Amino acid sequence: MTKTNNPRQLAVETLTKIEQGAYSSLQLNQVIQNSQIDERDVNLLTNIVYGVLQHKLTLTAQIKPFIKNPKKVQPWVIELLKTAVYQLEYLNRIPKRAVFNETINIAKHLGHDGIRKMVTGILHQMDRSGLMNPAHIKDPLERLVMEYSVPKWIIEQLIEQVGIDKTTTILASLNQPAKQSVRINTALIDRDTLIDQLTAEGYQVEPSPLAADGLILTGRSANAAKEFKTGELTIQDESAMLPVETMPIKPDQLILDACSAPGGKTTQIAEQLSLQHSGQVVALDLHESRLKQVVKNAKRMHLNDYITTKALDARKLDQVYADETFNQILVDAPCSGLGLMRRKPEIRYEKTSQDIEQLATIQLAILNAIAPKLKVGGQLTYSTCTIIDQENHDVLVAFLAQHPEFKLVPIKLAHVSSASGELRIYPDDFDSDGFFVANLVKTEASAS
Repeated sequence: MTKTNNPRQLAVETLTKIEQGAYSSLQLNQVIQNSQIDERDVNLLTNIVYGVLQHKLTLTAQIKPFIKNPKKVQPWVIELLKTAVYQLEYLNRIPKRAVFNETINIAKHLGHDGIRKMVTGILHQMDRSGLMNPAHIKDPLERLVMEYSVPKWIIEQLIEQVGIDKTTTILASLNQPAKQSVRINTALIDRDTLIDQLTAEGYQVEPSPLAADGLILTGRSANAAKEFKTGELTIQDESAMLPVETMPIKPDQLILDACSAPGGKTTQIAEQLSLQHSGQVVALDLHESRLKQVVKNAKRMHLNDYITTKALDARKLDQVYADETFNQILVDAPCSGLGLMRRKPEIRYEKTSQDIEQLATIQLAILNAIAPKLKVGGQLTYSTCTIIDQENHDVLVAFLAQHPEFKLVPIKLAHVSSASGELRIYPDDFDSDGFFVANLVKTEASAS
């Protein structure tokens, strides 16, 4: 790939690397940092990259009839054609002539004359023949797959669990732009002062309708704010703030964050301990390298005095910790991440139903391992960033069947509550990530 500041070409290059395994958010951030493009072009680049990822199944089906030998076509050419169709179908303000000209020029710039001619021919053939319209698909399930570009197995699971109407509103929400949410570091700054400072810097700021310490920012990238650099705010989805909000954090508590990296919830716990000038959160992760990000975030937010990191598989706690060591335990369990499909659209194409089964098994093993380590009277907070019952509700049912010493307790937060003790946030509820939170209190010692 060649050096360029053309946002459409950068989108093609970014999408090609994502198809080869790169993470969308990391790859896009790297491209933006390494190029010299203005805010308007950053917005177009971001729109095209996420738009193509969100509509991947649909776009792939739409270009398929026009490519005779797809195996002989270079991957970047496929991505180029997807970007062209995305702009034609979903970005109404861009004239067709401009899309054609830009696409043909990129084909010429990245390839040779033969590729330019092929791309030119395909675009004109599309223009003459028209593109597949998902609304014309007769099978209702296939129509949903193509209309919202979500794999059939996920749609089937959602319909079974929440019904067709709720599933349709969830699917419709997934292809909308993700909000930019941040959490106030209340250990360093109060809400009103932070809002005033961000407004003065050119941000439009709104309070989160979901999280008590959440703000929604528009106008600029949140990581460009000086308050991000000084640790007075951190970037975190509103739903992801809820698990720690449900924790009754008190002075001198020793709290375990069993699956901590990259550390958003760890720093949220440490912030509450800092306000009380006592206590410690032990942050576990399988990999030392991932814990470096936890430490980096903690230092940026001036909370590292309240955090201890340890590279350890949470299923092996017996090797290090005695029973009834911790006052509270947070298990933000490894899961498919299907609640993040708006923010990380490639997740929907990567995960399988087999992955769900394996992750549910891992989650239950973690919960079983941490159960004896919680003190009697302590709270276990269990959360996942998914919207599939097999990875949250079903795991919880299995855990409670094996551990009668734990009891679900109601959740009551500033903006949401759950009398049952199981809080579900779907992506369409607040236009945030999908999340599940459950609170359990240990009423007696675990059986040995």
